Amino acid sequence: MSDLSRADAFPLRRREVAQQILDACGDDLLMITGLGSTNWDFTAAGDSPSIFPLWGAMGGALPMALGLALAQPDKRILVATGDAEILMALGSFATVAVQAPPNLSIAVFDNERYGETGMQATATAHTADLAAIAAASGIMVTGTVRDQAELDAALPLMVERKGPSVHVIKVRAEPLPFVLPPKDGAYLKDRFRVALLGGDVIV
Repeated sequence: MSDLSRADAFPLRRREVAQQILDACGDDLLMITGLGSTNWDFTAAGDSPSIFPLWGAMGGALPMALGLALAQPDKRILVATGDAEILMALGSFATVAVQAPPNLSIAVFDNERYGETGMQATATAHTADLAAIAAASGIMVTGTVRDQAELDAALPLMVERKGPSVHVIKVRAEPLPFVLPPKDGAYLKDRFRVALLGGDVIV
């Protein structure tokens, strides 16, 4: 039987992890954050024009990041999303493996919960192993991160190693206050284009 309460005691805290990822990335990395909690996490850690928060379109963060990585092969792309969202886009792992963009890193914040709808357990609280699914899809660099030592080892792989890579980060299931990024889609698009293409781009 699954232990549906185990995520309540995971040692890694999602907003601390988000801050560590931003600190490791520096200014050269472009990021897509998935619908829901990862949006709030990275906004709390430090909203930036180089981060595109996805509003709506659950399951769309990884396909968007894949397209960006293919269109901008000289840029490092990281997508940070949650277990609930990635469960809606599992086929994207296979597409990532086939396209194999070396500049794409995927970080899945896995609290084993549907955080936006009442903290119901996701499939990862039962039998689903997202890192194993990614590996079986053909992604060569995969892993599950469960504590600070494993996170310390994974961070350089996320921001430096040739990808694509998938790191599933087990984070504590805990209610946190919303820290919302801007909601204006045109504004988000324009500022991200400037971060990507430079200040002379026509927006």
